[in-house]
Amino acid sequence: MAQQNDKSPSVFRHLDWVTVFIYLAMVLAGAVSIYAASYDFDNASILSFDEFSGKQLRWIGLGLVLGFVVLLTDARTYETYAYPIYIVLLVVLIITPFIAHDIKGSRSWISLGPMSLQPAEFAKVATALALAKLFSTYNFVLNARMGNYVRAILIILLPIVFILLQNETGSALTFLALFFVLYREGMSGLILFAAALAVVVFVVTIKFTDAALMGVPAGEVVVVVLVMLIMSGMAFIYDRRLELTRNLVIWFGGVLLVSWVLWGPCGVAVPGRAVLIGAVGVACVYLVVEAIKRHRSRLLIPVGTAAVAVGFMFSVGIAFGQLQPHQQQRIRVVLGIEEDLRGAGYNVNQSKIAIGSGGFSGKGFLNGTQTKLKYVPEQHTDFIFCTIGEEEGFLGAVAVVGLYLALILRIIAIAERQPRPFGRVYAYCVASYFIFHFCINIGMVIGLCPVIGIPLPFFSYGGSSLWGFTLLLFILLRLDAARKSYS
Repeated sequence: MAQQNDKSPSVFRHLDWVTVFIYLAMVLAGAVSIYAASYDFDNASILSFDEFSGKQLRWIGLGLVLGFVVLLTDARTYETYAYPIYIVLLVVLIITPFIAHDIKGSRSWISLGPMSLQPAEFAKVATALALAKLFSTYNFVLNARMGNYVRAILIILLPIVFILLQNETGSALTFLALFFVLYREGMSGLILFAAALAVVVFVVTIKFTDAALMGVPAGEVVVVVLVMLIMSGMAFIYDRRLELTRNLVIWFGGVLLVSWVLWGPCGVAVPGRAVLIGAVGVACVYLVVEAIKRHRSRLLIPVGTAAVAVGFMFSVGIAFGQLQPHQQQRIRVVLGIEEDLRGAGYNVNQSKIAIGSGGFSGKGFLNGTQTKLKYVPEQHTDFIFCTIGEEEGFLGAVAVVGLYLALILRIIAIAERQPRPFGRVYAYCVASYFIFHFCINIGMVIGLCPVIGIPLPFFSYGGSSLWGFTLLLFILLRLDAARKSYS
């Protein structure tokens, strides 16, 4: 039985100070960046509570107090009360749309006197604790039975649903990062592959929806060709027979070649969609027959993959139509379908101009023209990275990226040295959140991802984000400091 001698004074002896120093460097650099992004020539004091930088310093000070309290709390508390904390946050998420004010179409901020907090940021902590608690349950193995998958996925999906009801899509998407934790704990890589394939199918279908080949949208042709290649590759992986893969390649290649000749040089009106679906259908039947004949049930995996991919392809239009008009516009702009430099693409275009103008070493602190003249909207929150890129240049951007890489790698190292599933799973939840925010925020600032309102942890202005990530990190530090107390 695990015993713990968890005395508060020992916490600071066993604390991972490297992570603490990285945290302090990031929050201080973030405050300076916010000062630069919101610099006011008439009121240039970084300590003024009337300015975003002064307010952020106040959030940082309170965040440090919060982190200190977390470190002094018994480490067992977080595991013991993981489920109650999760349930309380779910209740708060449910009532938030009814009591929150409408801010730019979103009802996700609760006013508490002079300040406003976003419960979704704290729900990340609660969900990570609940997921870690589930995996620390006695004899729990994710792959042992389907019910374990259902419980884990339900813990992740519930906050997503309630946050979507607040019309806060960006915050809801953050929780999808926790599926990487499930993969670390034994989930089949096929599920992540399926998710990646779904993204590719969605992007290709939308990107080439206006062009036509063989009388059908070019996106459908590209997706079906991709499915054909995947089926052929998976058939070889699961059967190891070149004959099987060769037959599939000859069949697919022959159908495409004949269809192209008839549709192009011969000018025959080829029923393109029927030909494509028929080609995939015949290949699926062929693999099913081979699976039965050779007792290779794994050959059914490429069959299922093809069926789901083609089915999803035809539902992309319906799914895309369910998005808000501004969300559809942002996706079209990112994919290069439209160029709306005065509308949906304005923020990203101005951000790229600001970052590009910084060059190698930047224009110098407080010397950025794009940011000082307020060409980039929300430059102190979601687009804070463009201020760093303009004023500190490539070198400053690399330094920020280096800080995040150092923090993420440190968290992963902490995760791998945890003696118990609770600490390990919680640590990987924290790492997944940071990776998602880091990649998506910088991706949208430089035009690689749609703008979905994802802050850059410890750099973007905001108390909820700062406190949420501070809680995530310091709870991890507390659990790590107590790891040697278990025997």
